[in-house]
Amino acid sequence: MRRVGFLLVVVVSMQLAAQIGSTPASPNPKVRAITGFVRLDASAYQKQIADALVVLRKVKAEFESSGYEVETVRLTTQPLAELVAGMSEDQASTFLRQLDELSVKENFLPNVGPAMLHDSDNPATMHLLERALSTLSSIEGSAIIADEDGIHWKTIRRTAELVKYVSEHSPHSRGTFNFTATAMLRPFSPFFPGSYHTGAGRQFAIGFEGANVVRDVFAKDKGNAEAAIADLTAALTKHALLADAIGKKVAKETGWVYMGVDPTPAPLGDVSIAAAIEAFTGAKFGSSGTLTAARIITTAVKEVPVKQVGYSGLMVPVMEDRLLAQRWAESTYNIDSLLAYSAVCGTGLDTIPLPGDISPEQMERLFGDVASLATKWNKPLSARLQPVPGKKAGDQTDFQDPFLFNTTVHALP
Repeated sequence: MRRVGFLLVVVVSMQLAAQIGSTPASPNPKVRAITGFVRLDASAYQKQIADALVVLRKVKAEFESSGYEVETVRLTTQPLAELVAGMSEDQASTFLRQLDELSVKENFLPNVGPAMLHDSDNPATMHLLERALSTLSSIEGSAIIADEDGIHWKTIRRTAELVKYVSEHSPHSRGTFNFTATAMLRPFSPFFPGSYHTGAGRQFAIGFEGANVVRDVFAKDKGNAEAAIADLTAALTKHALLADAIGKKVAKETGWVYMGVDPTPAPLGDVSIAAAIEAFTGAKFGSSGTLTAARIITTAVKEVPVKQVGYSGLMVPVMEDRLLAQRWAESTYNIDSLLAYSAVCGTGLDTIPLPGDISPEQMERLFGDVASLATKWNKPLSARLQPVPGKKAGDQTDFQDPFLFNTTVHALP
């Protein structure tokens, strides 16, 4: 553990007991995700899910009693091919529809993991996933395009075809937001759609929506990188240590395994990572200094002295952050900018609006760039691409979703 991490443990741990069970004086970040990992049996999945939700709702109740708002409870199953093993395509489709309906009824988000985990996997599972994403409202999934064995070029090709199909067959192209391609992402990420696991289940992890924490620190430490790293590490650590304490408490009570926290300060809507970075640089997101701010955030995240899972870096979801969407429309940054920022943080290409006539071959190149960068630096990245049928460069997207912010479609670089 680095020296700054050790000092923070000493300081923050002295305050931790007082934090649990009481509302802190300053506003807290929301808890974006309490994610459970399960291995479902199709003959008993309803009871398995009910049992899992008891555990996850215990975690939720602990956070709420400590003054934190919890946005979502989530469940990630074993990889899709394993989930539907032995079923015909019709049976698998029916099962996924029932799982989707149950998730709406019980108010949790469902993720069926990667349709292709290895490059040698049968691509038929991608066929099943693309149809589920096109017709079901809640099911999320992914494909792994790079891991320790290298880049998965066959998976990249099939992933581009899936995204193209879902953009053309889901209502308002909305299904593409429930799918991502991940590279070098390890299991047990609490954040969707890239979350997955390959084990026995009965585990859980936690992720925050903490862009407001970054904004407060950056507004105070504007332009001072060293102060910003130290102060942001301390601020993120305060919340991560409380999550760690809650996770361990619930694990002891339930027998489930607490896997850790993803301290990535995720944005959403007006809880904006773009606004946070602009508070530090004094200029629009994408201007000189943006890359430095991205490095500061990731450096601070990595210093947080808890067991970390998932991306543990920085997220820049273009259409899920109101100000990011505005700056995209203003062309202050682009795909090449995001790839450059990815060299110093966990960004990738997230919720990128694309012309409707983009070809699978063009998307393959984008996925390939993300996979190449991730493998070069051995870091988790993702690519969530949104082609919009009927839209061309200069047009405005028109997604009908309260969590998406419409912006301008640009030509590919």
